[in-house]
Amino acid sequence: MTMADDAAARIRGWLHDGTIGRDRFHSVPQMADRLGMSRSPVREGLLRLAEAGLVEFVPQRGFRPVRPTGQDIAEIFALRLALEPQAAARAAREQSPDVIDALRAHLTAMRTATSDATFEAADERLHATILGCARNGRLTDLIAELRDTTRLLGARTTDRSRTRDQIVAEHRPIVGAIADSDPVAAADRMRAHLLVTGRLLVEQARDDGDPDAPEAWQRTVEDATDQDATSARRG
Repeated sequence: MTMADDAAARIRGWLHDGTIGRDRFHSVPQMADRLGMSRSPVREGLLRLAEAGLVEFVPQRGFRPVRPTGQDIAEIFALRLALEPQAAARAAREQSPDVIDALRAHLTAMRTATSDATFEAADERLHATILGCARNGRLTDLIAELRDTTRLLGARTTDRSRTRDQIVAEHRPIVGAIADSDPVAAADRMRAHLLVTGRLLVEQARDDGDPDAPEAWQRTVEDATDQDATSARRG
């Protein structure tokens, strides 16, 4: 790993956990001092993050984390809505005692989490366990990347627009439907959870200054509804 790789990875981690504030600009010299590195590898690492759409440079001001737009969120959730409900349905059809035990353990870990980081880790493991039932590593990796991008962009609802208990309550019926071997209910509950999450994130984007966020989300909901209707006709 080069120093630029190291700088990019460490700054990415700070974006992930909120260490780097999103409401102000930061300078390369300040970041270099913080990392204990020279400026060149830090700048190179930041340029890589800028290419990935995670930070932006503004002349004479420095760089700052990119705020997610309604369109960003809509695009991410359009993919998740197209993939995750079907994965939940397959999990319900092909579940095993080990899978159910794992899902219930993840729910318990979410309920008893003492920090946002541990809560989100348990949430991610629950979704990954469901996706694992599809036996499609690319699907699991794609959803993990989409979730990671959402967090890196600073888009999260935990304790801003809903509580951890509310999020756990949304996951409980998904696990229950999978345990009951009910693929239709599992897909419906997963879809409902994703729609709630996406809507809340879009509302936050609107409140943060993106007036077009609701329109972008409405298009996503309409597309998801059309997909559901097509699936129902084929079923």
